[in-house]
Amino acid sequence: MSADRQCTDTVFVIRPCRFQANPETAASNAFQAQAPWQDLAASNACAQQQFDGLVDTLTAAGVRCLVFDDTPEPHTPDSIFPNNWITTHADGTVVLFPMEAPSRRGERRSDIVEALSKTHGFEVARVVDLSPAEDEGRYLEGTGSLVLDRVNRVAYACRASRTDAQVLEAFANEMGYTPVLFDSVDADGQPIYHTNVMMWLGTRLAGMCLASLVEADRTRVLAALEASGHTVIDLTFAQLEAFAGNMLELVAQDGRTVIAMSQQAYDVLKDAQRAQLEAHARLAVCPIDHIETQSGGSVRCMLAEVHLPHAQALQ
Repeated sequence: MSADRQCTDTVFVIRPCRFQANPETAASNAFQAQAPWQDLAASNACAQQQFDGLVDTLTAAGVRCLVFDDTPEPHTPDSIFPNNWITTHADGTVVLFPMEAPSRRGERRSDIVEALSKTHGFEVARVVDLSPAEDEGRYLEGTGSLVLDRVNRVAYACRASRTDAQVLEAFANEMGYTPVLFDSVDADGQPIYHTNVMMWLGTRLAGMCLASLVEADRTRVLAALEASGHTVIDLTFAQLEAFAGNMLELVAQDGRTVIAMSQQAYDVLKDAQRAQLEAHARLAVCPIDHIETQSGGSVRCMLAEVHLPHAQALQ
């Protein structure tokens, strides 16, 4: 099996065409607005403007962004978050994931997988489809549910309605990962809906709201992170709620490290935390407050990492 790098210099993103707050996801996502916009055309236009701003920000930082357009049908209001339905890996594997909300299942697009290969020159050696678990009411929503340490083959996951232990085990067995499953709750004691809003993990740094971990799991998770050589930046509940746990480390085309985050996440960091990040990487910061408020996800959720090898690399 080819060894994954932790970070990639290429992501793909989906430009929305019918963006709106999704009522099917609101029950399990406390980050979503309680009063969604009623003017759907205006909501979509605002999301498109912020989406374009993020692409421009990442491109200026040297990250390659492959932009795909959403399709009007089927209506997929959360299509802007493609990381939930797909992961790609250095051995040419594409993994497709089971999604909790029926409206999100239409986000899985074989044409995008095909375009990565035929248009953009990546090698797709095999597709592992975990989506049939939906028929059993079991879900695992990509790198929303999973925070992957690709180098050390560890899959961190907080237990929630969208993150099923059985499907996690299936992913881990198929891809050669050790699962680290734990419980994480918000300031009100409610389960965190996706792992990637309470933690992120890069090459040497990791951010995590340690207070959100139930006491029985905290020592075990910290031990796993320390064993892999990661320095943990402890996030407060207020920082978690502002999406400071939803960052993504990337690599620019010139080899420099980049950490992508929203303006809201950047603004809530303490000076010492910003300095720690800036000593490690260039920060790519963009305001996407409308997307965050309406759909309860942030920058990391919008970025589907492309870890596939280029076709000639496997020849």
